[in-house]
Amino acid sequence: MTTPLSLSPETTEEACRPADTPTHIEVAATDTLAHQLKALSDPTRLQLLKLIASHPNQTACICDLTVPLNVTQPTVSHHMRLLVEARIVTREQRGKWVFYSICADTLRGLGKRVASLATREGAPRAD
Repeated sequence: MTTPLSLSPETTEEACRPADTPTHIEVAATDTLAHQLKALSDPTRLQLLKLIASHPNQTACICDLTVPLNVTQPTVSHHMRLLVEARIVTREQRGKWVFYSICADTLRGLGKRVASLATREGAPRAD
């Protein structure tokens, strides 16, 4: 036979009270963060970013991105469009060629926003 567990009213109230939860969540900011993380979640897109980063000034022509990954130009264009939409890279038309550049500030900001998920103001930091 089991004995039912009884909780005192103080214990019940304490257990059900949220601990310093934010009263306002910025939906637009979380939508942007999710959109950018989704753009980075594909291995091909990460490889493209690494290729662009290896070029001088972190700028590469679309023609330099297809051969190293062994993918077709339309596939590269598709992935690059998603990275441009997420504002992770910029696109510049030079004659008939398209050049892509990494938005370093966007990537740094993205890293800070992801890191902020693990901390809250006033909480001890691990770093």
